[in-house]
Amino acid sequence: MSMSHHVDVHVGKRIRHRRWLLAMTQQQLAEQVGIKFQQIQKYETGANRVSASRLWDIADSLGVPVSFFFEGLVSANGDMAPATAHAPRAAVAEGAAGGSKDLMGDREAMDLVRTYYAIPENQRRRLFDLARVLSDVA
Repeated sequence: MSMSHHVDVHVGKRIRHRRWLLAMTQQQLAEQVGIKFQQIQKYETGANRVSASRLWDIADSLGVPVSFFFEGLVSANGDMAPATAHAPRAAVAEGAAGGSKDLMGDREAMDLVRTYYAIPENQRRRLFDLARVLSDVA
């Protein structure tokens, strides 16, 4: 029995978190990509490696760039994955949470993000500004 590569596990977690954030089932994602849901399960656990073309299709279905799946990845020598358009926001969130906590793995944080994006954009902007002011006061 072979062990999963840490990159495959990381990519799988990012697929699962994004799918969950969109309230999409494994079956729904599998249908959009044209595969069986069991394959999505194997990708999400890192048991199976996602090919480049399949990752492209999954990214398209989940509405993110392919680079999204590699954000926060640490290489074997301890370096972070190259910065992407989303990296600064993630770095700020991790810094505020104490640095080492995986916010994407925290159910409460994911609930908050999902709820936040359900708010109409103009109200969401005001809520964001309020949160920023409150965090500066704390």
